[in-house]
Amino acid sequence: MSNDAIKLTSFSHGGGCGCKIAPGVLSEILKNSSGFPVPKELLVGIETADDAAVYLLNDEQALIATTDFFMPIVDDPYDFGRIAATNAISDVYAMGGTPIMALALVGMPINKLPVETIGQIIKGGESICAEAGIPIAGGHTIDSVEPIYGLVVMGLIHPSKIKRNADARAGDVLILGKPLGVGVLSAALKKDQLDADGYAAMIANTTKLNKPGKALSDMAGVHAMTDVTGFGLLGHLLELARGAKLEAQLDMDAIPLLPGVEQLAADGYFTGASGRNWEAYGKDVDLAPTISAARHALLTDPQTSGGLLVSCDASSVADVLALFAREGFGDAAVIGRMADGVPRVKVT
Repeated sequence: MSNDAIKLTSFSHGGGCGCKIAPGVLSEILKNSSGFPVPKELLVGIETADDAAVYLLNDEQALIATTDFFMPIVDDPYDFGRIAATNAISDVYAMGGTPIMALALVGMPINKLPVETIGQIIKGGESICAEAGIPIAGGHTIDSVEPIYGLVVMGLIHPSKIKRNADARAGDVLILGKPLGVGVLSAALKKDQLDADGYAAMIANTTKLNKPGKALSDMAGVHAMTDVTGFGLLGHLLELARGAKLEAQLDMDAIPLLPGVEQLAADGYFTGASGRNWEAYGKDVDLAPTISAARHALLTDPQTSGGLLVSCDASSVADVLALFAREGFGDAAVIGRMADGVPRVKVT
C-alpha cells in the first residue's frame, strides 16, 4: 500500500489534542492520587495544571520537563509528525524556556502501516526539532493498535524567569498568539469537507513553533503564560483564572479565528471534545446571550499546537504584540483582561 493510499486518521478514534481525556473525567481520575512528598527543588508541579514541570538545578538554571503525544489529526504522515512535535515543544516555550533535547514516543500498528509511512512521521518530527535547534536523543517504540507519536521535551530557564499559568494579576491584559479553529478544521478534514486553502491554513498554524515564549520570559510585565491546546481557549483560560483567583473577561469579537472556521462550525463541523469540554467547565463560564452556537463551539474547540495565551500589564501590551509580529505571528491580538472577582470566565 502506498503512502498516498493510507488515511492515517482512519486508524484513530480522535485526532490531535482532541484525544485528551475530558477535563471533568481527568479530575475524577486524579482526585484520589496520593502523590509523594514534594521536594523544595520542584518549582512547578501539578498544582495548577501548568504546561510543564520545572525543577531547580542551581541558582542560575531550572530544568523544564514535559511530554505530549496523540493520534493522527491529518492523513499526511510527514505533516502529522511535524504537528505532534510542534505541539510537544510548545510546553517549554509556554513556561518561557529554551528547549534543549527531545525523546521520541512512537506507537504504531506495525502490521497495518508500511515502515515508509512510519519513517515519514518520524522525519516530520525531526524536521521541527531541527527548526527548534534540538536533537532527538532517543525514545521508545511500541506496537500499538492506533498510531501514536509525540515527544518528551526538556528545556532550561533561569529560575527567576519562569512564566507560570497561575500568576496573572488584576488589570492584566490577555493576548492570544494564534487564531482558533484547529479542531473545527480537523473535523471538516475527517469528513472530506476541507479544501486546499483550509488545509494549508491548518498546517501553517499547527507547525508554527511558539518561539516568542523565550523572549516573553525576559519581560517583567508578562506575569503569566500558557498555551491553548486540548481544553480549548475557555478551559486553559479558566486554569489561569483559578490559579490567580481572578475573573477572566473575554471580548468575543476580538478573538482571532482561522479563515472559514466560523461558517464550518455553524455547519456542524466540530469535534466531540468540544462538547465534552463544555460539560466539564461550562458552569464556570458566563456567556453573553449574543454568542452564537458556532462561536460557542469555537471557544471550547480543542486546539492542537495552539497559540500562547499571555497575561501582561497594560504598559507591556505594545511590546508583546511587537514581539509576536517580529516572530511571524501576525494574528496575535488582545482578547480580554483579568479582573477581581470569583474565578470564572465572562464572555461578551
